[in-house]
Amino acid sequence: MTESTTGAGNVRRNGLREGIALGRIAGIRVVLSYSWFVIAAFTVFAYGPILAQEFPRLGMSVYLVAFAYALLLLFSVLVHELAHALTAKIYGWSTDKIVLNLWGGHTSFEEFTPTPGRSLIVALAGPAANFVLAAAGWAVISAGSLTGVAANLTFIFMLANFVIAIFNILPGLPLDGGRLVESAVWAATGNQAKGTIAAGWAGRLIVVALVLWFVVRPWLSGQLPDITQMVITVLVSGFLWVSASDAIQQGKLRSRLHLVDAAALAEPAVGLPEAATVADVLRLSPAGFPAVVLFGSDRRPKQLVNPKSVAEVPAGAEAATPASAVSYQLDVGAYVLESDKGQDLLKYLSKINGSEYAVVDDNGIVTGLLHKHAVLDAITGREAQRNGRR
Repeated sequence: MTESTTGAGNVRRNGLREGIALGRIAGIRVVLSYSWFVIAAFTVFAYGPILAQEFPRLGMSVYLVAFAYALLLLFSVLVHELAHALTAKIYGWSTDKIVLNLWGGHTSFEEFTPTPGRSLIVALAGPAANFVLAAAGWAVISAGSLTGVAANLTFIFMLANFVIAIFNILPGLPLDGGRLVESAVWAATGNQAKGTIAAGWAGRLIVVALVLWFVVRPWLSGQLPDITQMVITVLVSGFLWVSASDAIQQGKLRSRLHLVDAAALAEPAVGLPEAATVADVLRLSPAGFPAVVLFGSDRRPKQLVNPKSVAEVPAGAEAATPASAVSYQLDVGAYVLESDKGQDLLKYLSKINGSEYAVVDDNGIVTGLLHKHAVLDAITGREAQRNGRR
């Protein structure tokens, strides 16, 4: 999908404002999602009163200190995501952007060729960066030169980075540690899809463990629930469960990529020049089969003959009626090679607005017609499901 930056510094995605463009770091776009202000507000109102008890002389300024907490957390997440992006650059992966949001952040890659080892190294670079920041905070605290608010902020900075690092290395997607599970299964089976599915299920198990520990355990022991802790647990667990489920679904879709084959999914078709007549069409396709594609002087497919329109041409007028008069335009670029398949084919088709694509051989001769629904059925397994019910 395309994105553009408006004059007001907002990033638009599909016509909607995604967030505030903060600029570029090492050539990588950084976007602050509007949802981040939700967690910032929560931090201010949750920790402001706690700080007021610790630093009563600050008065209402404690809320500014609480906002500084949020900014330190934002900085920690930014460093985490930059570690992913900069490590990925070593392998030539193209990074689209870093988005900082309610749930922390994520790094979007445009083009990359993962392997089990590379995927794991890029994933673990984020937690590693947070461990380094935590160590830096610990070194400053150990020096004993800070007091008061500065010492408090430094301690929070150290603790936040340590927690971010530990939490992210838990072995389940969408957490970075999930790539460890994915890479291990991928390396063992040679199948990335199986690794992704396994890591997604591991992510679900982590959610169950979090709920048992932070919600069920205190309740069974008769403790009064900590409302703030419970809200955070429920929100984080909900996000992790949905993301883990998405990972499982993506793995299932990836496992069917081999079925996305232009030659195998296309129906038979023949090509005719744009100057052809309806009579020429009827000679090749008397009953509307195979499909007929019209091509231009450059041999590129341009139009698709509509069998219903052909049937409406009056008897005796076939030779005088241009085939283009009973055809409709294909979308620009709506043709693929017989050899196109898998993820590369899906990426290309996603850029075409139409739902039908001519299939040509290496010499540019039309051999088939590919329908979008056939591709979707192949990748989702819907056609197999329908056949199974018959």
